[in-house]
Amino acid sequence: MSQASQESKELLFALAGNPNCGKTTLFNAITGARQHVGNYPGITVEKKEGRYSLNGRQIRLVDLPGTYSLTAYSLEELVARDFIVHERPEVVINIVDASNLDRNLYLTLQLLELGVTVVVALNMIDVAEGRGVRIHAEELSKRLGVPVVPTVARRGDGTESLLRAAVETAQSNPRLEPVHISYGPDVDPVLKEMEKIILDHGFLTGLYPARWTALKYLEEDEQVKTKGRQLDPKVSEVLEAMAAKLTEHIQKTLDSYPEAIIADHRYGFIAALLKDGVVEQRFKGNRLHLSDQIDRVLTNRFFGPIVMVAVLYAVYEFTFTCSELPVQWFETAFGALGQWAEKAIPEGPLRSLVVSGIIHGVGGVVGFIPLLFFMFLAIAFLEDTGYLARAAYMLDRVFRVFGLHGSSFMAFIISGGIAGGCAVPGVMATRTLRTSRERLATLLSAPFMNCGAKVPVLAMLIAAFFTENRAQMLFLLTLLAWVFALVLAKIIRLTILRGPSSPFLLELPPYRIPTFKGLMIHTWERIWQYLRKAGTVIVAISVLLWAMMTYPGLSASEKAALDAARQTILEGLSLEERVLVTSEREEALPPQVHEARERLRAIEKHEAATALRASFAGKMGTALEKITRWCGFDWRTNLALVGGFAAKEVIISTLGTAYSLGNVDTDETTSLSERLRHDPHWNPLVAFAAMLFIMLYSPCFVTVTCIVKESGSWKWGLFSMAFNTTVAFIVATVVYQSGLLLGLGS
Repeated sequence: MSQASQESKELLFALAGNPNCGKTTLFNAITGARQHVGNYPGITVEKKEGRYSLNGRQIRLVDLPGTYSLTAYSLEELVARDFIVHERPEVVINIVDASNLDRNLYLTLQLLELGVTVVVALNMIDVAEGRGVRIHAEELSKRLGVPVVPTVARRGDGTESLLRAAVETAQSNPRLEPVHISYGPDVDPVLKEMEKIILDHGFLTGLYPARWTALKYLEEDEQVKTKGRQLDPKVSEVLEAMAAKLTEHIQKTLDSYPEAIIADHRYGFIAALLKDGVVEQRFKGNRLHLSDQIDRVLTNRFFGPIVMVAVLYAVYEFTFTCSELPVQWFETAFGALGQWAEKAIPEGPLRSLVVSGIIHGVGGVVGFIPLLFFMFLAIAFLEDTGYLARAAYMLDRVFRVFGLHGSSFMAFIISGGIAGGCAVPGVMATRTLRTSRERLATLLSAPFMNCGAKVPVLAMLIAAFFTENRAQMLFLLTLLAWVFALVLAKIIRLTILRGPSSPFLLELPPYRIPTFKGLMIHTWERIWQYLRKAGTVIVAISVLLWAMMTYPGLSASEKAALDAARQTILEGLSLEERVLVTSEREEALPPQVHEARERLRAIEKHEAATALRASFAGKMGTALEKITRWCGFDWRTNLALVGGFAAKEVIISTLGTAYSLGNVDTDETTSLSERLRHDPHWNPLVAFAAMLFIMLYSPCFVTVTCIVKESGSWKWGLFSMAFNTTVAFIVATVVYQSGLLLGLGS
């Protein structure tokens, strides 16, 4: 390849590193808005890609899932390793936390043992220096044999130098020999013998270095062993037998396992690597770092929970206070758009579709984007500062009471534990749980959280019936979601998923000050997911439900009777009075004209309500009233809840469509909240029962599909739908009927 064509070729770089090392912050600092988020093919693990141009060289950057190791014990480790092995990036940029260097270099060693081209980003160098640790990057680079570049990702410091080093490394096309580490007198001879067998038979040598393959057999890496059996069962059988023999020997002599011995020697290699001139500890003694000092208060058994509740309440106050005006602007804009469409489109099915099916349906959903923006912003701030990890640490003791695990906290938070998350990544987050019982209990209870799809529905009902206590009401609903999720998880763990809880280990990252750019990127990612759903799934379902609420319409005899009633009213008026009745004039109307107009409007309202109730959807909603009347729900509410099985946002769009089709005052620009407030069927008791039902009933279809994938069985997805809906019905019925007994239903 010529020099010119080589320089024009796009370079593929992969970012690899431990969780909480600043990897994604560095990725955001480099790529900014030039990134794409999706999933790896056939896998629910998130894939982030971005592009960057450095002195004319185009770079494609892939942010690999955070992982502590390249041994495929989890799906994230498997995805990261497969990408490196199969996609063969020109450079793997390994981000290490300078303040926890010895632990982070474990992944670096594995990358070097794999023989890939590595550039090390020595990130959070400012945190290390704040702790009195000075790292000599040049000496570390010399000992590792790869470039080492100090960075502070949250400020963007060192990012260009890092990319320049990566480009230079890629252009020099180095052929690195895999790093060779001694694993002691018990392991080394077996490794050498296995390596010889692998080389003699060309066994997996197209994918991995021979010694690395041997190590994977000793570490019981199932993916490598499966590939080996498929390629050459006889060689794989020999290697497995050698690994089993070594395991038996180490168990007898050292009371350990090969993977533990291997890990010990890697950490020993790292300790030797960092001695004599690489790491300098400037402060001696038992110095308490700033993060530790803060943790003495924020994770204190007494003060910690108080602070956590205060933080949660502050999120809601911030969200509602900042979003109040923007939400009103959105509602006004969609109201004006509906008015314009009423005048611009001739009367008929098309106008009904555009106004009732799309504008009033989707507009109700999109109108809550300002509220979600501020909520997502607050959650991103808590994540980026490191506070959410502390909350998980504090709640581990609580979770154990309910048969769960401290790591379940993150699945709950991601699903909407502070409101505004999504149950799909929350269910996926349960992969970090090691035992199947805890994982299943967590993924079945996480959907009870108030996800970003439920929040607009709850906020709309709160705005209609609990205007004076909006933040307090959403705060109460969040606490109730946690209570129900934990209690129901306990019931599940005591019945169908019995068994002990596993121990909890969690790294507490140092506190950091988030960057404005990072917060905006994290917030926009969540908002874009919501918008994408509103522009695709919700539009499609809104149109479908509009059709079901429009057809088949009134029969010919019913239409004829209504037309005759109109004609009778008009025949009693003079020609001039008929013109006034159909005009838009409201002031100074003669009494007979005003009376005729009111009678005509009453006929139109009766016609719209009758047509809606006679539609396919109306008949379905009416049929369900036999059951849902115990919860206080009418047929319109039933339609919205059925639509919510597809996506919870559809509840708003369906109510918007239903109340728009039943509303003949075409100039009215009132919001859905105001329409419900003035509807005789609705009251605060019905609204509260509806909010509890919406909060608890079946997860959306996408979440159910994800539960099926993560659990490996459709029975758990169907169980989740049936169990959650049954719980929701019982709770809503108890609340509504109790309220009626107490006289609260007026």
